[in-house]
Amino acid sequence: MLHLIYIIPVLFLCIIRLDAKNVLFIAIDDLRPALGCYDDQLAITPNIDELAKTGTLFKRAYCQQALCSPSRLSLMTGLRPDSTKVWDLKKHFRDSVPDAVTLPQHFKSHGYTTQSIGKIFHGNGKPSKDDPSWSLPPLYDNARDKRLRYALGKNLQGNSHKEASTESAVINDDYYVDGKVCNNAIRAIEKFANSGENFFLAVGFRKPHLPFSAPKKYWDLYDEKLIKLPENGSHPKGSPEIATRSWLELEGYSDIGKREPIPDNKKRKLKHGYYACVSYIDTLIGKLLLTLKKSSLDQKTVVCLWGDHGFHLGEQGLWTKANNFELSTRVPLIISIPNQKKKNRKTDALVELIDIYPTLCSACDLPIPTKVEGKSLIPLINNPESKFKPAAYSQFPRHRDKNRHSGNGDIMGYSLRTETHRYTEWRENSGGKIISTELYDYLNDPLETQNIATLDESAEEINRLSKLLFSVWPKLKTKR
Repeated sequence: MLHLIYIIPVLFLCIIRLDAKNVLFIAIDDLRPALGCYDDQLAITPNIDELAKTGTLFKRAYCQQALCSPSRLSLMTGLRPDSTKVWDLKKHFRDSVPDAVTLPQHFKSHGYTTQSIGKIFHGNGKPSKDDPSWSLPPLYDNARDKRLRYALGKNLQGNSHKEASTESAVINDDYYVDGKVCNNAIRAIEKFANSGENFFLAVGFRKPHLPFSAPKKYWDLYDEKLIKLPENGSHPKGSPEIATRSWLELEGYSDIGKREPIPDNKKRKLKHGYYACVSYIDTLIGKLLLTLKKSSLDQKTVVCLWGDHGFHLGEQGLWTKANNFELSTRVPLIISIPNQKKKNRKTDALVELIDIYPTLCSACDLPIPTKVEGKSLIPLINNPESKFKPAAYSQFPRHRDKNRHSGNGDIMGYSLRTETHRYTEWRENSGGKIISTELYDYLNDPLETQNIATLDESAEEINRLSKLLFSVWPKLKTKR
Protein backbone atom coordinates (compact mmCIF):
# COMPACT_ATOMS: atom_id res chain seq x y z
CA MET A 1 0.00 0.00 0.00
CA LEU A 2 2.86 2.34 0.83
CA HIS A 3 4.26 1.89 -2.67
CA LEU A 4 0.89 2.76 -4.20
CA ILE A 5 0.89 6.08 -2.39
CA TYR A 6 3.98 7.06 -4.38
CA ILE A 7 3.01 5.37 -7.64
CA ILE A 8 -0.44 6.95 -8.01
CA PRO A 9 0.76 10.57 -8.15
CA VAL A 10 3.34 9.59 -10.77
CA LEU A 11 0.68 7.90 -12.87
CA PHE A 12 -1.55 10.95 -12.48
CA LEU A 13 1.19 13.24 -13.76
CA CYS A 14 1.61 10.98 -16.77
CA ILE A 15 -2.10 11.25 -17.51
CA ILE A 16 -2.21 15.06 -17.42
CA ARG A 17 1.17 15.56 -19.09
CA LEU A 18 0.42 16.90 -22.52
CA ASP A 19 1.89 14.81 -25.30
CA ALA A 20 3.78 16.68 -27.98
CA LYS A 21 6.84 15.82 -30.02
CA ASN A 22 8.27 19.03 -31.42
CA VAL A 23 9.20 22.46 -30.06
CA LEU A 24 9.05 25.84 -31.78
CA PHE A 25 11.05 28.07 -29.43
CA ILE A 26 10.60 31.77 -30.23
CA ALA A 27 12.88 34.31 -28.55
CA ILE A 28 12.23 38.05 -28.89
CA ASP A 29 14.93 40.53 -27.92
CA ASP A 30 14.11 43.43 -25.54
CA LEU A 31 10.36 42.71 -25.58
CA ARG A 32 8.43 43.90 -22.57
CA PRO A 33 4.76 42.78 -22.43
CA ALA A 34 3.85 45.37 -25.11
CA LEU A 35 1.27 43.05 -26.63
CA GLY A 36 -2.47 43.22 -27.07
CA CYS A 37 -2.93 39.95 -25.20
CA TYR A 38 -1.21 41.58 -22.21
CA ASP A 39 -3.81 44.35 -22.31
CA ASP A 40 -1.46 46.91 -23.85
CA GLN A 41 -3.90 49.38 -25.41
CA LEU A 42 -1.37 50.70 -27.94
CA ALA A 43 0.12 47.48 -29.29
CA ILE A 44 -1.12 45.99 -32.57
CA THR A 45 -0.13 42.32 -32.33
CA PRO A 46 -2.90 40.11 -33.75
CA ASN A 47 -0.74 37.04 -34.39
CA ILE A 48 0.79 36.76 -30.92
CA ASP A 49 -2.65 37.53 -29.48
CA GLU A 50 -4.03 34.59 -31.45
CA LEU A 51 -1.23 32.33 -30.20
CA ALA A 52 -2.18 33.24 -26.63
CA LYS A 53 -5.70 31.96 -27.29
CA THR A 54 -4.33 28.49 -28.00
CA GLY A 55 -2.31 28.22 -24.81
CA THR A 56 -1.38 29.81 -21.49
CA LEU A 57 -0.24 33.39 -20.97
CA PHE A 58 1.90 34.07 -17.92
CA LYS A 59 1.13 37.59 -16.71
CA ARG A 60 3.88 37.66 -14.11
CA ALA A 61 6.95 36.11 -15.71
CA TYR A 62 10.39 37.47 -14.81
CA CYS A 63 13.91 37.17 -16.17
CA GLN A 64 16.85 36.42 -13.87
CA GLN A 65 19.01 39.34 -15.06
CA ALA A 66 17.86 42.16 -17.32
CA LEU A 67 20.66 41.88 -19.86
CA CYS A 68 20.73 39.74 -23.01
CA SER A 69 23.48 37.18 -22.47
CA PRO A 70 23.03 36.51 -18.73
CA SER A 71 19.27 36.20 -19.11
CA ARG A 72 19.45 33.89 -22.11
CA LEU A 73 22.17 31.74 -20.56
CA SER A 74 20.10 31.39 -17.40
CA LEU A 75 17.08 30.22 -19.39
CA MET A 76 19.08 27.94 -21.68
CA THR A 77 20.87 26.17 -18.82
CA GLY A 78 18.09 26.34 -16.23
CA LEU A 79 20.59 27.96 -13.85
CA ARG A 80 20.62 31.37 -12.21
CA PRO A 81 23.39 33.85 -13.15
CA ASP A 82 25.27 33.18 -9.90
CA SER A 83 25.42 29.52 -10.98
CA THR A 84 26.42 30.10 -14.63
CA LYS A 85 28.86 32.86 -13.55
CA VAL A 86 27.73 34.81 -16.59
CA TRP A 87 26.77 38.35 -15.56
CA ASP A 88 28.09 40.33 -18.55
CA LEU A 89 28.13 40.20 -22.36
CA LYS A 90 31.62 38.75 -22.82
CA LYS A 91 31.95 35.53 -20.85
CA HIS A 92 31.04 32.17 -22.35
CA PHE A 93 29.21 29.89 -19.93
CA ARG A 94 31.36 26.86 -20.87
CA ASP A 95 34.31 28.61 -19.22
CA SER A 96 32.61 28.41 -15.82
CA VAL A 97 30.17 25.49 -16.15
CA PRO A 98 31.69 23.33 -18.91
CA ASP A 99 29.46 20.35 -18.14
CA ALA A 100 26.18 22.27 -18.22
CA VAL A 101 23.57 20.71 -20.51
CA THR A 102 21.62 23.34 -22.39
CA LEU A 103 17.94 22.97 -23.18
CA PRO A 104 18.47 22.17 -26.89
CA GLN A 105 21.43 19.96 -26.02
CA HIS A 106 19.15 17.93 -23.74
CA PHE A 107 16.61 17.53 -26.55
CA LYS A 108 19.41 16.65 -28.96
CA SER A 109 20.63 13.89 -26.62
CA HIS A 110 17.10 12.44 -26.74
CA GLY A 111 16.97 12.12 -30.51
CA TYR A 112 15.76 15.57 -31.57
CA THR A 113 17.20 17.56 -34.44
CA THR A 114 18.02 20.93 -32.92
CA GLN A 115 18.46 24.04 -35.01
CA SER A 116 19.09 27.70 -34.20
CA ILE A 117 18.08 30.54 -36.52
CA GLY A 118 18.65 34.08 -35.29
CA LYS A 119 19.64 35.30 -31.84
CA ILE A 120 19.28 32.57 -29.22
CA PHE A 121 22.39 32.93 -27.09
CA HIS A 122 24.07 36.36 -27.20
CA GLY A 123 23.99 38.14 -30.55
CA ASN A 124 27.68 38.38 -31.37
CA GLY A 125 31.13 37.09 -30.51
CA LYS A 126 32.06 33.91 -28.66
CA PRO A 127 29.01 33.99 -26.31
CA SER A 128 26.71 33.57 -29.33
CA LYS A 129 28.11 30.11 -30.05
CA ASP A 130 27.62 26.71 -28.46
CA ASP A 131 28.27 23.81 -30.81
CA PRO A 132 27.04 21.05 -28.42
CA SER A 133 23.55 22.57 -28.46
CA TRP A 134 22.83 22.20 -32.15
CA SER A 135 22.51 19.38 -34.66
CA LEU A 136 22.80 21.81 -37.57
CA PRO A 137 24.98 24.90 -38.04
CA PRO A 138 23.25 28.03 -36.65
CA LEU A 139 22.05 30.71 -39.03
CA TYR A 140 22.20 34.46 -38.32
CA ASP A 141 23.43 33.94 -34.78
CA ASN A 142 25.90 36.73 -35.55
CA ALA A 143 24.52 39.75 -37.39
CA ARG A 144 26.78 42.79 -37.08
CA ASP A 145 26.56 43.82 -40.74
CA LYS A 146 24.98 47.30 -40.87
CA ARG A 147 22.93 46.27 -43.90
CA LEU A 148 21.02 43.89 -41.67
CA ARG A 149 20.19 46.73 -39.26
CA TYR A 150 19.67 49.72 -41.56
CA ALA A 151 18.26 50.34 -45.03
CA LEU A 152 18.61 54.11 -45.55
CA GLY A 153 21.76 55.48 -47.12
CA LYS A 154 22.39 58.02 -44.36
CA ASN A 155 22.55 55.18 -41.84
CA LEU A 156 24.73 52.93 -43.98
CA GLN A 157 27.57 55.44 -44.12
CA GLY A 158 30.44 55.35 -41.67
CA ASN A 159 31.93 52.53 -39.63
CA SER A 160 29.74 52.59 -36.53
CA HIS A 161 27.03 49.94 -36.19
CA LYS A 162 25.10 52.52 -34.14
CA GLU A 163 23.72 55.27 -36.34
CA ALA A 164 20.18 56.68 -35.92
CA SER A 165 18.13 55.20 -33.08
CA THR A 166 15.07 54.83 -35.37
CA GLU A 167 14.52 54.07 -39.05
CA SER A 168 11.39 53.91 -41.19
CA ALA A 169 12.08 52.63 -44.69
CA VAL A 170 9.93 51.57 -47.64
CA ILE A 171 11.26 48.02 -47.87
CA ASN A 172 10.00 44.45 -47.81
CA ASP A 173 9.72 42.48 -44.58
CA ASP A 174 12.72 40.34 -45.48
CA TYR A 175 15.21 43.20 -45.89
CA TYR A 176 16.24 43.37 -42.23
CA VAL A 177 17.82 40.42 -40.46
CA ASP A 178 14.59 39.38 -38.74
CA GLY A 179 12.86 38.95 -42.09
CA LYS A 180 15.71 36.73 -43.24
CA VAL A 181 15.49 34.75 -40.00
CA CYS A 182 11.77 34.25 -40.60
CA ASN A 183 12.27 33.03 -44.18
CA ASN A 184 14.90 30.53 -43.10
CA ALA A 185 12.71 29.33 -40.23
CA ILE A 186 9.82 28.78 -42.63
CA ARG A 187 12.06 26.63 -44.83
CA ALA A 188 13.22 24.69 -41.77
CA ILE A 189 9.64 23.95 -40.71
CA GLU A 190 8.78 22.77 -44.21
CA LYS A 191 11.87 20.56 -44.24
CA PHE A 192 10.95 19.01 -40.89
CA ALA A 193 7.42 18.40 -42.14
CA ASN A 194 8.78 16.45 -45.09
CA SER A 195 11.38 14.48 -43.11
CA GLY A 196 9.10 13.62 -40.20
CA GLU A 197 11.97 14.00 -37.71
CA ASN A 198 11.36 15.36 -34.24
CA PHE A 199 12.72 18.88 -33.94
CA PHE A 200 13.60 21.63 -31.52
CA LEU A 201 13.63 24.76 -33.67
CA ALA A 202 14.87 27.91 -31.93
CA VAL A 203 14.02 31.15 -33.74
CA GLY A 204 15.44 34.36 -32.33
CA PHE A 205 14.16 37.77 -33.44
CA ARG A 206 16.33 40.81 -32.70
CA LYS A 207 13.63 43.47 -32.76
CA PRO A 208 12.44 45.44 -30.89
CA HIS A 209 16.08 45.83 -29.84
CA LEU A 210 17.63 49.15 -30.83
CA PRO A 211 17.90 50.57 -33.41
CA PHE A 212 14.15 50.71 -33.86
CA SER A 213 14.28 49.88 -37.58
CA ALA A 214 11.09 48.59 -39.18
CA PRO A 215 9.46 48.76 -42.60
CA LYS A 216 7.40 51.93 -42.96
CA LYS A 217 4.07 50.10 -43.09
CA TYR A 218 4.50 49.14 -39.43
CA TRP A 219 5.23 52.73 -38.45
CA ASP A 220 2.05 53.68 -40.29
CA LEU A 221 -0.01 51.49 -37.95
CA TYR A 222 0.49 54.08 -35.19
CA ASP A 223 -0.28 57.80 -34.94
CA GLU A 224 2.70 59.37 -33.22
CA LYS A 225 0.58 62.31 -32.06
CA LEU A 226 -1.50 59.92 -29.96
CA ILE A 227 1.47 58.27 -28.27
CA LYS A 228 1.54 59.27 -24.63
CA LEU A 229 4.58 60.09 -22.55
CA PRO A 230 4.97 58.06 -19.33
CA GLU A 231 3.21 59.17 -16.16
CA ASN A 232 6.26 58.41 -14.06
CA GLY A 233 9.11 60.07 -15.96
CA SER A 234 11.42 60.57 -12.96
CA HIS A 235 13.61 58.28 -10.88
CA PRO A 236 11.79 56.81 -7.88
CA LYS A 237 12.01 59.01 -4.80
CA GLY A 238 14.50 57.70 -2.32
CA SER A 239 16.06 55.26 -4.80
CA PRO A 240 19.86 54.89 -4.62
CA GLU A 241 21.90 56.10 -7.59
CA ILE A 242 23.21 52.60 -8.15
CA ALA A 243 19.67 51.39 -8.87
CA THR A 244 18.88 53.97 -11.56
CA ARG A 245 22.28 54.21 -13.27
CA SER A 246 22.05 54.12 -17.07
CA TRP A 247 23.66 51.31 -19.05
CA LEU A 248 24.35 54.00 -21.73
CA GLU A 249 22.88 51.85 -24.50
CA LEU A 250 20.50 54.39 -26.01
CA GLU A 251 23.06 57.18 -25.55
CA GLY A 252 25.38 55.46 -28.01
CA TYR A 253 23.20 56.28 -31.03
CA SER A 254 24.07 59.22 -33.27
CA ASP A 255 20.84 61.18 -32.70
CA ILE A 256 20.82 60.84 -28.91
CA GLY A 257 22.80 63.19 -26.68
CA LYS A 258 25.31 61.65 -24.30
CA ARG A 259 24.11 63.47 -21.20
CA GLU A 260 21.38 65.84 -22.37
CA PRO A 261 17.71 65.28 -21.53
CA ILE A 262 15.72 63.64 -24.33
CA PRO A 263 13.11 66.06 -25.78
CA ASP A 264 9.46 65.00 -25.67
CA ASN A 265 9.20 64.72 -29.46
CA LYS A 266 12.18 62.34 -29.49
CA LYS A 267 10.63 60.29 -26.66
CA ARG A 268 7.48 59.86 -28.76
CA LYS A 269 9.56 58.93 -31.81
CA LEU A 270 11.43 56.29 -29.82
CA LYS A 271 8.25 54.80 -28.41
CA HIS A 272 6.68 54.90 -31.89
CA GLY A 273 9.67 53.02 -33.26
CA TYR A 274 9.57 50.43 -30.50
CA TYR A 275 5.91 49.61 -31.15
CA ALA A 276 6.47 49.58 -34.92
CA CYS A 277 9.16 46.95 -34.36
CA VAL A 278 6.85 44.92 -32.13
CA SER A 279 4.18 44.87 -34.86
CA TYR A 280 6.83 43.95 -37.44
CA ILE A 281 7.92 40.94 -35.37
CA ASP A 282 4.29 40.01 -34.76
CA THR A 283 3.76 39.72 -38.52
CA LEU A 284 6.84 37.52 -38.91
CA ILE A 285 5.68 35.26 -36.10
CA GLY A 286 2.31 35.03 -37.82
CA LYS A 287 4.08 33.70 -40.90
CA LEU A 288 5.83 31.03 -38.81
CA LEU A 289 2.62 29.92 -37.15
CA LEU A 290 0.79 29.79 -40.48
CA THR A 291 3.58 27.61 -41.92
CA LEU A 292 3.32 25.31 -38.91
CA LYS A 293 -0.41 24.93 -39.55
CA LYS A 294 -0.09 24.45 -43.32
CA SER A 295 2.55 21.79 -42.68
CA SER A 296 0.13 19.94 -40.35
CA LEU A 297 2.62 20.31 -37.50
CA ASP A 298 0.56 22.61 -35.30
CA GLN A 299 -1.01 19.67 -33.46
CA LYS A 300 2.38 18.07 -32.87
CA THR A 301 4.40 21.07 -31.76
CA VAL A 302 4.79 22.95 -28.49
CA VAL A 303 5.14 26.69 -29.13
CA CYS A 304 7.04 28.66 -26.49
CA LEU A 305 7.31 32.44 -27.00
CA TRP A 306 9.37 34.55 -24.60
CA GLY A 307 11.18 37.85 -24.21
CA ASP A 308 14.68 37.83 -22.74
CA HIS A 309 13.98 40.82 -20.47
CA GLY A 310 11.81 43.90 -20.30
CA PHE A 311 12.46 47.44 -21.47
CA HIS A 312 12.01 50.99 -20.20
CA LEU A 313 10.65 53.66 -22.55
CA GLY A 314 11.25 56.67 -20.34
CA GLU A 315 9.34 55.39 -17.33
CA GLN A 316 11.12 56.12 -14.03
CA GLY A 317 13.47 58.32 -16.04
CA LEU A 318 15.04 55.18 -17.54
CA TRP A 319 15.64 53.80 -21.02
CA THR A 320 16.35 50.24 -22.20
CA LYS A 321 17.11 47.68 -19.46
CA ALA A 322 20.00 46.83 -17.08
CA ASN A 323 18.30 47.32 -13.73
CA ASN A 324 16.10 45.46 -11.24
CA PHE A 325 12.86 47.38 -11.72
CA GLU A 326 9.57 45.84 -12.84
CA LEU A 327 9.67 47.12 -16.41
CA SER A 328 13.14 45.66 -17.00
CA THR A 329 12.60 42.29 -15.34
CA ARG A 330 9.01 41.43 -16.36
CA VAL A 331 8.73 39.60 -19.66
CA PRO A 332 6.07 38.11 -21.92
CA LEU A 333 5.79 34.32 -21.81
CA ILE A 334 3.26 32.27 -23.75
CA ILE A 335 3.26 28.48 -23.96
CA SER A 336 0.89 26.57 -26.22
CA ILE A 337 0.80 22.78 -26.00
CA PRO A 338 -1.25 20.70 -28.45
CA ASN A 339 -4.42 19.30 -26.90
CA GLN A 340 -3.95 21.11 -23.61
CA LYS A 341 -7.26 21.00 -21.76
CA LYS A 342 -7.37 24.64 -20.67
CA LYS A 343 -6.66 27.03 -23.52
CA ASN A 344 -6.83 30.79 -23.76
CA ARG A 345 -6.00 31.12 -20.08
CA LYS A 346 -4.00 33.74 -18.22
CA THR A 347 -2.32 33.10 -14.90
CA ASP A 348 -1.21 35.64 -12.27
CA ALA A 349 1.23 33.19 -10.70
CA LEU A 350 4.82 34.34 -10.26
CA VAL A 351 7.10 32.44 -12.65
CA GLU A 352 10.67 32.75 -13.91
CA LEU A 353 12.42 32.14 -17.21
CA ILE A 354 14.43 29.32 -15.61
CA ASP A 355 11.09 27.47 -15.38
CA ILE A 356 10.95 27.09 -19.17
CA TYR A 357 13.61 24.36 -19.31
CA PRO A 358 11.80 21.83 -17.08
CA THR A 359 8.44 22.80 -18.58
CA LEU A 360 9.43 21.89 -22.12
CA CYS A 361 10.95 18.66 -20.86
CA SER A 362 7.67 17.79 -19.14
CA ALA A 363 5.58 18.75 -22.16
CA CYS A 364 7.62 16.42 -24.38
CA ASP A 365 7.94 13.58 -21.88
CA LEU A 366 11.68 14.01 -21.42
CA PRO A 367 13.37 13.60 -18.05
CA ILE A 368 14.18 16.84 -16.23
CA PRO A 369 17.89 17.15 -15.38
CA THR A 370 18.43 17.19 -11.63
CA LYS A 371 20.63 20.29 -11.66
CA VAL A 372 18.16 22.75 -13.19
CA GLU A 373 16.99 25.38 -10.71
CA GLY A 374 13.54 26.05 -12.17
CA LYS A 375 10.19 24.29 -11.76
CA SER A 376 7.95 22.84 -14.44
CA LEU A 377 4.99 25.07 -15.29
CA ILE A 378 2.79 22.14 -16.31
CA PRO A 379 0.80 22.29 -13.03
CA LEU A 380 -0.03 25.93 -13.83
CA ILE A 381 -0.94 25.10 -17.40
CA ASN A 382 -3.34 22.48 -16.05
CA ASN A 383 -4.65 24.78 -13.32
CA PRO A 384 -3.92 28.46 -14.10
CA GLU A 385 -5.55 29.66 -10.86
CA SER A 386 -3.16 27.76 -8.60
CA LYS A 387 -0.24 29.23 -6.68
CA PHE A 388 3.26 28.46 -7.86
CA LYS A 389 6.12 30.36 -6.19
CA PRO A 390 6.24 32.86 -3.33
CA ALA A 391 8.52 35.14 -5.35
CA ALA A 392 10.43 35.64 -8.61
CA TYR A 393 14.14 36.48 -8.36
CA SER A 394 16.38 38.76 -10.38
CA GLN A 395 19.78 40.35 -9.94
CA PHE A 396 21.97 43.00 -11.52
CA PRO A 397 25.67 43.85 -11.03
CA ARG A 398 27.29 47.26 -10.88
CA HIS A 399 30.82 48.56 -10.81
CA ARG A 400 31.28 51.04 -8.04
CA ASP A 401 31.48 54.06 -10.34
CA LYS A 402 31.18 52.92 -13.98
CA ASN A 403 28.07 52.62 -16.11
CA ARG A 404 28.89 49.14 -17.41
CA HIS A 405 30.16 46.21 -15.40
CA SER A 406 32.37 43.26 -16.25
CA GLY A 407 32.00 39.95 -14.47
CA ASN A 408 29.90 40.44 -11.37
CA GLY A 409 31.15 43.98 -10.88
CA ASP A 410 31.85 45.37 -7.42
CA ILE A 411 28.27 45.33 -6.15
CA MET A 412 25.35 43.00 -6.79
CA GLY A 413 21.71 43.98 -6.49
CA TYR A 414 19.72 40.92 -5.38
CA SER A 415 16.01 41.45 -5.98
CA LEU A 416 12.76 39.59 -5.52
CA ARG A 417 9.20 40.24 -6.63
CA THR A 418 6.25 38.96 -4.59
CA GLU A 419 2.58 39.51 -5.36
CA THR A 420 2.65 42.81 -3.48
CA HIS A 421 6.26 44.04 -3.18
CA ARG A 422 9.69 44.28 -4.73
CA TYR A 423 12.66 44.15 -2.38
CA THR A 424 16.30 44.66 -3.40
CA GLU A 425 19.55 44.46 -1.46
CA TRP A 426 22.65 46.06 -2.97
CA ARG A 427 25.67 44.22 -1.56
CA GLU A 428 29.41 44.53 -1.98
CA ASN A 429 30.72 41.36 -3.60
CA SER A 430 33.72 41.48 -1.31
CA GLY A 431 32.43 40.80 2.19
CA GLY A 432 28.71 41.03 1.43
CA LYS A 433 28.11 44.38 3.13
CA ILE A 434 24.68 45.86 2.36
CA ILE A 435 25.18 49.37 1.00
CA SER A 436 21.57 50.12 0.08
CA THR A 437 18.09 48.59 0.05
CA GLU A 438 14.89 49.22 -1.88
CA LEU A 439 11.29 48.35 -1.14
CA TYR A 440 8.32 49.11 -3.40
CA ASP A 441 4.71 48.49 -2.43
CA TYR A 442 2.65 47.68 -5.53
CA LEU A 443 -0.65 47.86 -3.73
CA ASN A 444 -0.13 51.57 -3.00
CA ASP A 445 2.50 52.40 -5.61
CA PRO A 446 2.12 50.25 -8.74
CA LEU A 447 4.52 52.41 -10.79
CA GLU A 448 7.44 52.13 -8.33
CA THR A 449 7.68 55.86 -7.65
CA GLN A 450 8.74 55.70 -3.97
CA ASN A 451 11.38 53.61 -2.23
CA ILE A 452 9.97 52.97 1.25
CA ALA A 453 12.82 50.83 2.60
CA THR A 454 13.92 53.47 5.11
CA LEU A 455 10.49 53.88 6.71
CA ASP A 456 10.08 52.39 10.19
CA GLU A 457 6.85 50.70 9.19
CA SER A 458 8.72 48.76 6.47
CA ALA A 459 11.00 46.91 8.89
CA GLU A 460 8.72 43.89 9.36
CA GLU A 461 8.16 43.46 5.61
CA ILE A 462 11.88 43.78 4.91
CA ASN A 463 12.65 41.12 7.50
CA ARG A 464 10.15 38.76 5.84
CA LEU A 465 11.45 39.41 2.34
CA SER A 466 15.09 39.05 3.40
CA LYS A 467 14.31 35.47 4.40
CA LEU A 468 12.92 34.84 0.91
CA LEU A 469 16.19 36.16 -0.56
CA PHE A 470 18.11 33.70 1.60
CA SER A 471 16.01 30.80 0.29
CA VAL A 472 17.52 31.28 -3.18
CA TRP A 473 20.86 32.84 -2.26
CA PRO A 474 21.78 31.28 1.13
CA LYS A 475 25.21 32.92 1.01
CA LEU A 476 23.50 36.25 1.70
CA LYS A 477 22.43 35.09 5.15
CA THR A 478 25.96 34.13 6.14
CA LYS A 479 27.29 37.50 4.95
CA ARG A 480 24.61 39.61 6.57
